[in-house]
Amino acid sequence: MEYMGKVFVNIALTLDGYMAPEGMTMGNPEYKNWGAKWGALMSWLLTQRAFRENLKFGPGGETGPVNDLVRHTMQRAGANIMGKRMFDQGEVSWPEDAPFHTPVYVLTHEKRDPWVRPGGTTFYFVNDGPARALELAKEAAGARDVRISGGADVIQQYLNMGAVEELEIALAPVFFGGGRRLFENLTEPLPQFRIDSVLHGPAATYLRYVRQ
Repeated sequence: MEYMGKVFVNIALTLDGYMAPEGMTMGNPEYKNWGAKWGALMSWLLTQRAFRENLKFGPGGETGPVNDLVRHTMQRAGANIMGKRMFDQGEVSWPEDAPFHTPVYVLTHEKRDPWVRPGGTTFYFVNDGPARALELAKEAAGARDVRISGGADVIQQYLNMGAVEELEIALAPVFFGGGRRLFENLTEPLPQFRIDSVLHGPAATYLRYVRQ
């Protein structure tokens, strides 16, 4: 049966094009420095009710168009794909009830049995490359969509494959001055996108592009 969902990216980005600040690893002694930068980039998300509910932070949080976008992103994803670096940081920082509630396919050279978490999240470790991970994610997602969660190098691989159909960016008015850029290491032919929608918020501008 042909897969009918979409493959999408939904990320936050600084004005100077970075997804993550320099030195962003949980074991870095300069954790507080990159932690403050990361908090500034993600401030628009941390206050949204849907995000707080997903991580069981308790009642409260903002509602409105931005919150609706956050909730829609969570609901549409039937599977996630991420890189080993993102997983390694999340493994030590996510709550026991990890925030995905879907199968998650981790691109890695490490051989490891699936890691089952409460709440419907299971991490599968794929050693056969991004194409195989995408195949497995589509099978698992069913009629829902596949989210390429990150990091930057993983998103770049799927852009180069021509697999990304929708690109959603929360553009935050902050600068990192260094770190991991999203749009580099891309190869011809480059994917072409059109602007689908723009939503202006107090902490970010939300841009949605659809592949032509």
